[in-house]
Amino acid sequence: MTASLDYHDDIAVLTIGDDENRFSPDWIDAVGSLLDDAEANARGLITVGDGKFYSNGLDLDWLIANGDRADWYVEQVQALFARTLTFPLPTAAAVNGHAFGAGAMLAIAHDFRIMRVDRGYYCFPEVDINIPFTPGMAALIQAKLSPRSALTAMSTGRRYGATEALDAGLIDGTAPEGEIVGVALDTLSPIAGKDRATLGAIKSTMFDSVTAALRQGRR
Repeated sequence: MTASLDYHDDIAVLTIGDDENRFSPDWIDAVGSLLDDAEANARGLITVGDGKFYSNGLDLDWLIANGDRADWYVEQVQALFARTLTFPLPTAAAVNGHAFGAGAMLAIAHDFRIMRVDRGYYCFPEVDINIPFTPGMAALIQAKLSPRSALTAMSTGRRYGATEALDAGLIDGTAPEGEIVGVALDTLSPIAGKDRATLGAIKSTMFDSVTAALRQGRR
């Protein structure tokens, strides 16, 4: 299943796929188009996967096969992070399953994160797969976590279940499998409908240094 968009009382629910939901260029384009729709028509945004994964992150097979386009690819990925981070609507990631690497970064770029309580890991495995964080990726994670939690998550590759992720500040709440979108909707509904220009400006100011780092690509 490709990415799709539904509306629940003017809150957009963007299902990012039903497989590993890796960041292929086509996937990034599809998600970007649906974000355009949500930005124009919704009062809030939820992203969720369908199945075992929220997202397993970078499409390493594509990257290996297209090494000459690595810089371009990282720019596209980081542009998605920056857009999500400063999206002019309240946002929540409904983490339905595993969120690894760039998938975990996409989730952490949202305003709120609700994770399935009984299954799935939240993990930044870069230290174990020998892929250093770019300055932008590091800045994104560090902007959302305490220094201690960021150090542990980024330097150990720890896999956090929902309870541990909540304790570490990686997520804001947990829910059973069938209720994560509902809890995300309950989280956003009271704050949906803010003036989007004002909210977008506030987020852009709050995270100016992060978005600047994300726009630098791999440097």
